[in-house]
Amino acid sequence: MSTTDPKHILVIMGSPRKGNTFHACEMFRELLEQEIPVQFDYIWLKDLTLHPCRGCLLCFTKGEQACPIHDDIPKIWEKMRKADAVIFASPVYAMNVTSLMKLMIDRFSFTFHRPEYFDKKAFLIATTGALGHEEVLKYLADVAGIWGFEVTGKAGLVTPIPVPAHLAERNQKTLQNAAHAFSEALRRSRRRSPGLKDVIIFHGQRAAFSQLMTQSPADYQYWKEKGWLDKKVKYFVPLPVNPLYHAIGVLVEWIATKKVKKDLITSSGAKE
Repeated sequence: MSTTDPKHILVIMGSPRKGNTFHACEMFRELLEQEIPVQFDYIWLKDLTLHPCRGCLLCFTKGEQACPIHDDIPKIWEKMRKADAVIFASPVYAMNVTSLMKLMIDRFSFTFHRPEYFDKKAFLIATTGALGHEEVLKYLADVAGIWGFEVTGKAGLVTPIPVPAHLAERNQKTLQNAAHAFSEALRRSRRRSPGLKDVIIFHGQRAAFSQLMTQSPADYQYWKEKGWLDKKVKYFVPLPVNPLYHAIGVLVEWIATKKVKKDLITSSGAKE
Protein backbone atom coordinates (compact mmCIF):
# COMPACT_ATOMS: atom_id res chain seq x y z
CA MET A 1 0.00 0.00 0.00
CA SER A 2 1.38 3.39 -0.95
CA THR A 3 1.30 6.40 1.32
CA THR A 4 -1.56 7.84 -0.76
CA ASP A 5 -3.79 4.78 -0.50
CA PRO A 6 -6.60 5.27 2.01
CA LYS A 7 -6.40 3.42 5.29
CA HIS A 8 -9.26 0.97 5.67
CA ILE A 9 -11.02 1.75 8.95
CA LEU A 10 -13.65 -0.69 10.19
CA VAL A 11 -16.23 0.76 12.60
CA ILE A 12 -17.94 -1.80 14.82
CA MET A 13 -21.08 0.02 15.86
CA GLY A 14 -22.60 -1.08 19.14
CA SER A 15 -25.48 1.37 19.06
CA PRO A 16 -28.90 0.09 17.93
CA ARG A 17 -29.70 3.38 16.22
CA LYS A 18 -28.13 6.23 14.25
CA GLY A 19 -27.80 8.58 17.17
CA ASN A 20 -25.00 10.34 19.02
CA THR A 21 -22.47 7.52 18.65
CA PHE A 22 -22.91 7.33 14.88
CA HIS A 23 -22.73 11.11 14.54
CA ALA A 24 -19.54 11.11 16.64
CA CYS A 25 -18.01 8.50 14.32
CA GLU A 26 -18.96 10.54 11.26
CA MET A 27 -17.50 13.68 12.78
CA PHE A 28 -14.34 11.75 13.59
CA ARG A 29 -14.19 10.50 10.00
CA GLU A 30 -14.47 14.03 8.62
CA LEU A 31 -11.71 15.27 10.92
CA LEU A 32 -9.53 12.28 10.10
CA GLU A 33 -9.95 12.89 6.37
CA GLN A 34 -8.35 16.29 6.87
CA GLU A 35 -5.25 14.51 8.16
CA ILE A 36 -4.94 11.31 6.12
CA PRO A 37 -6.83 9.42 3.38
CA VAL A 38 -9.23 6.95 5.01
CA GLN A 39 -12.08 4.68 3.97
CA PHE A 40 -14.70 3.93 6.62
CA ASP A 41 -16.64 0.66 6.61
CA TYR A 42 -19.43 0.24 9.16
CA ILE A 43 -20.55 -2.98 10.78
CA TRP A 44 -23.94 -2.41 12.41
CA LEU A 45 -24.26 -5.16 14.98
CA LYS A 46 -28.02 -4.54 15.11
CA ASP A 47 -28.32 -5.68 11.50
CA LEU A 48 -26.46 -8.96 12.00
CA THR A 49 -27.69 -12.30 13.28
CA LEU A 50 -25.79 -12.81 16.53
CA HIS A 51 -26.53 -15.44 19.15
CA PRO A 52 -25.23 -15.45 22.74
CA CYS A 53 -22.24 -17.53 23.80
CA ARG A 54 -23.29 -20.85 25.38
CA GLY A 55 -20.16 -21.20 27.50
CA CYS A 56 -19.43 -24.66 26.06
CA LEU A 57 -15.66 -23.93 25.96
CA LEU A 58 -15.26 -25.70 22.60
CA CYS A 59 -13.47 -22.66 21.17
CA PHE A 60 -10.84 -23.10 23.89
CA THR A 61 -10.47 -26.86 23.64
CA LYS A 62 -10.98 -27.52 19.93
CA GLY A 63 -10.73 -24.09 18.31
CA GLU A 64 -13.16 -21.40 17.19
CA GLN A 65 -14.14 -23.45 14.13
CA ALA A 66 -15.76 -25.95 16.54
CA CYS A 67 -18.26 -23.36 17.84
CA PRO A 68 -21.75 -24.92 17.59
CA ILE A 69 -23.34 -21.53 16.90
CA HIS A 70 -23.69 -20.57 13.24
CA ASP A 71 -24.43 -16.90 12.72
CA ASP A 72 -22.71 -13.74 11.43
CA ILE A 73 -19.71 -13.70 13.79
CA PRO A 74 -17.36 -14.96 11.02
CA LYS A 75 -18.28 -11.87 8.94
CA ILE A 76 -16.96 -9.62 11.71
CA TRP A 77 -13.85 -11.76 12.08
CA GLU A 78 -13.11 -11.55 8.35
CA LYS A 79 -13.60 -7.79 8.20
CA MET A 80 -11.39 -7.17 11.24
CA ARG A 81 -8.62 -9.21 9.66
CA LYS A 82 -8.76 -7.16 6.45
CA ALA A 83 -8.92 -3.71 8.08
CA ASP A 84 -5.95 -1.47 8.84
CA ALA A 85 -7.64 -0.25 12.01
CA VAL A 86 -10.83 -0.84 13.95
CA ILE A 87 -13.00 1.67 15.78
CA PHE A 88 -15.02 0.16 18.61
CA ALA A 89 -17.97 2.51 19.19
CA SER A 90 -20.64 2.19 21.84
CA PRO A 91 -22.99 4.40 23.82
CA VAL A 92 -23.07 3.82 27.56
CA TYR A 93 -25.91 1.53 28.61
CA ALA A 94 -26.23 0.86 32.36
CA MET A 95 -22.60 1.91 32.97
CA ASN A 96 -21.27 -0.48 30.31
CA VAL A 97 -21.21 -1.15 26.57
CA THR A 98 -24.48 -2.04 24.87
CA SER A 99 -25.73 -5.61 24.92
CA LEU A 100 -24.94 -5.81 21.20
CA MET A 101 -21.29 -4.96 21.77
CA LYS A 102 -21.02 -7.25 24.79
CA LEU A 103 -22.59 -10.09 22.83
CA MET A 104 -19.99 -9.72 20.10
CA ILE A 105 -17.13 -9.53 22.60
CA ASP A 106 -18.37 -12.66 24.40
CA ARG A 107 -18.41 -14.56 21.11
CA PHE A 108 -14.78 -13.58 20.54
CA SER A 109 -13.71 -14.97 23.91
CA PHE A 110 -11.20 -17.28 22.25
CA THR A 111 -9.28 -14.21 21.09
CA PHE A 112 -8.49 -13.35 24.72
CA HIS A 113 -6.57 -16.65 24.74
CA ARG A 114 -5.29 -16.51 21.17
CA PRO A 115 -4.64 -12.85 20.26
CA GLU A 116 -3.94 -12.05 16.62
CA TYR A 117 -4.48 -8.38 15.69
CA PHE A 118 -0.95 -7.15 16.36
CA ASP A 119 -0.64 -5.46 12.97
CA LYS A 120 -3.70 -3.28 13.55
CA LYS A 121 -4.56 -0.08 15.39
CA ALA A 122 -7.69 0.45 17.45
CA PHE A 123 -9.61 3.57 18.38
CA LEU A 124 -12.40 3.73 20.96
CA ILE A 125 -15.49 5.95 21.08
CA ALA A 126 -18.01 6.07 23.91
CA THR A 127 -20.94 8.46 24.23
CA THR A 128 -23.07 9.08 27.30
CA GLY A 129 -25.77 11.37 28.57
CA ALA A 130 -23.88 11.96 31.81
CA LEU A 131 -21.62 9.22 33.23
CA GLY A 132 -19.97 5.91 32.47
CA HIS A 133 -17.88 6.77 29.42
CA GLU A 134 -14.58 6.40 31.27
CA GLU A 135 -15.53 2.92 32.46
CA VAL A 136 -16.62 1.90 28.96
CA LEU A 137 -13.42 3.20 27.39
CA LYS A 138 -11.32 1.34 29.94
CA TYR A 139 -13.22 -1.88 29.28
CA LEU A 140 -12.89 -1.54 25.51
CA ALA A 141 -9.19 -0.71 25.86
CA ASP A 142 -8.63 -3.88 27.88
CA VAL A 143 -10.55 -5.97 25.34
CA ALA A 144 -8.84 -4.56 22.25
CA GLY A 145 -5.42 -4.63 23.89
CA ILE A 146 -5.65 -8.28 24.92
CA TRP A 147 -6.92 -9.17 21.44
CA GLY A 148 -3.63 -7.79 20.11
CA PHE A 149 -4.63 -4.35 18.83
CA GLU A 150 -2.42 -1.35 19.49
CA VAL A 151 -4.93 0.98 21.14
CA THR A 152 -3.83 4.36 19.82
CA GLY A 153 -6.63 6.64 20.90
CA LYS A 154 -10.02 7.07 22.51
CA ALA A 155 -12.76 9.67 22.87
CA GLY A 156 -15.37 9.87 25.59
CA LEU A 157 -18.16 12.30 24.71
CA VAL A 158 -20.92 13.64 26.95
CA THR A 159 -23.97 14.06 24.75
CA PRO A 160 -27.18 14.84 26.65
CA ILE A 161 -30.24 15.75 24.59
CA PRO A 162 -30.09 18.55 23.62
CA VAL A 163 -26.32 19.01 23.78
CA PRO A 164 -25.41 22.38 25.35
CA ALA A 165 -23.11 24.58 23.29
CA HIS A 166 -20.17 24.26 25.70
CA LEU A 167 -20.35 20.43 25.59
CA ALA A 168 -20.65 20.41 21.81
CA GLU A 169 -17.54 22.58 21.60
CA ARG A 170 -15.67 20.33 24.03
CA ASN A 171 -16.68 17.19 22.13
CA GLN A 172 -15.54 18.76 18.87
CA LYS A 173 -12.16 19.59 20.40
CA THR A 174 -11.82 16.08 21.84
CA LEU A 175 -12.44 14.50 18.46
CA GLN A 176 -10.19 16.97 16.68
CA ASN A 177 -7.25 16.21 18.96
CA ALA A 178 -7.97 12.49 18.76
CA ALA A 179 -8.11 12.56 14.95
CA HIS A 180 -4.70 14.21 14.79
CA ALA A 181 -3.15 11.66 17.17
CA PHE A 182 -4.82 8.72 15.43
CA SER A 183 -3.66 9.87 12.00
CA GLU A 184 -0.10 9.98 13.30
CA ALA A 185 -0.50 6.45 14.63
CA LEU A 186 -1.85 5.24 11.27
CA ARG A 187 1.19 6.68 9.52
CA ARG A 188 3.50 4.64 11.74
CA SER A 189 4.37 1.24 10.30
CA ARG A 190 5.89 -0.04 13.54
CA ARG A 191 3.87 -0.37 16.72
CA ARG A 192 4.99 1.05 20.03
CA SER A 193 6.89 -1.03 22.55
CA PRO A 194 4.64 -2.78 25.07
CA GLY A 195 3.86 -1.23 28.43
CA LEU A 196 4.23 -2.96 31.77
CA LYS A 197 0.62 -4.21 31.74
CA ASP A 198 1.10 -5.67 28.25
CA VAL A 199 4.26 -7.51 29.31
CA ILE A 200 2.62 -8.88 32.45
CA ILE A 201 -0.34 -10.16 30.42
CA PHE A 202 2.00 -11.94 28.01
CA HIS A 203 3.97 -13.68 30.75
CA GLY A 204 0.88 -14.48 32.80
CA GLN A 205 -0.81 -16.09 29.80
CA ARG A 206 2.31 -18.04 28.88
CA ALA A 207 2.42 -19.41 32.42
CA ALA A 208 -1.12 -20.72 31.97
CA PHE A 209 -1.16 -21.98 28.40
CA SER A 210 2.22 -23.69 28.66
CA GLN A 211 0.61 -26.04 31.20
CA LEU A 212 -2.78 -26.59 29.56
CA MET A 213 -1.88 -29.16 26.91
CA THR A 214 -4.80 -31.36 27.98
CA GLN A 215 -7.28 -28.82 29.33
CA SER A 216 -7.06 -26.30 26.45
CA PRO A 217 -5.26 -28.02 23.58
CA ALA A 218 -6.31 -25.44 20.98
CA ASP A 219 -4.86 -22.64 23.10
CA TYR A 220 -1.68 -24.62 23.82
CA GLN A 221 -1.16 -25.49 20.16
CA TYR A 222 -1.71 -21.88 19.07
CA TRP A 223 0.91 -20.60 21.50
CA LYS A 224 3.31 -23.36 20.49
CA GLU A 225 2.91 -22.64 16.76
CA LYS A 226 3.44 -18.92 17.35
CA GLY A 227 6.68 -19.68 19.20
CA TRP A 228 5.44 -17.84 22.28
CA LEU A 229 6.23 -20.76 24.62
CA ASP A 230 9.95 -20.24 23.96
CA LYS A 231 11.39 -18.63 27.10
CA LYS A 232 13.63 -16.46 24.92
CA VAL A 233 10.56 -14.70 23.52
CA LYS A 234 9.83 -11.54 25.49
CA TYR A 235 6.55 -10.49 23.91
CA PHE A 236 3.95 -11.50 21.31
CA VAL A 237 5.74 -9.59 18.56
CA PRO A 238 9.44 -8.73 18.19
CA LEU A 239 9.63 -5.31 19.79
CA PRO A 240 12.07 -3.75 22.27
CA VAL A 241 10.89 -4.54 25.82
CA ASN A 242 11.89 -2.41 28.78
CA PRO A 243 14.36 -4.56 30.81
CA LEU A 244 12.57 -3.74 34.06
CA TYR A 245 9.20 -4.69 32.56
CA HIS A 246 10.73 -7.95 31.33
CA ALA A 247 12.14 -8.76 34.76
CA ILE A 248 8.76 -8.13 36.39
CA GLY A 249 7.06 -10.24 33.71
CA VAL A 250 9.44 -13.15 34.29
CA LEU A 251 8.72 -13.00 38.02
CA VAL A 252 4.98 -12.94 37.38
CA GLU A 253 5.33 -15.91 35.04
CA TRP A 254 7.30 -17.90 37.61
CA ILE A 255 4.71 -17.28 40.32
CA ALA A 256 1.79 -17.94 37.98
CA THR A 257 3.34 -21.16 36.64
CA LYS A 258 3.71 -22.55 40.14
CA LYS A 259 0.09 -21.70 40.91
CA VAL A 260 -1.23 -23.26 37.69
CA LYS A 261 0.73 -26.46 38.33
CA LYS A 262 -0.57 -26.62 41.90
CA ASP A 263 -4.14 -26.06 40.75
CA LEU A 264 -3.83 -28.78 38.12
CA ILE A 265 -2.48 -31.25 40.66
CA THR A 266 -5.26 -30.38 43.09
CA SER A 267 -7.86 -30.73 40.34
CA SER A 268 -6.42 -34.07 39.25
CA GLY A 269 -6.44 -35.35 42.83
CA ALA A 270 -10.05 -34.29 43.32
CA LYS A 271 -11.12 -36.32 40.27
CA GLU A 272 -9.41 -39.51 41.48
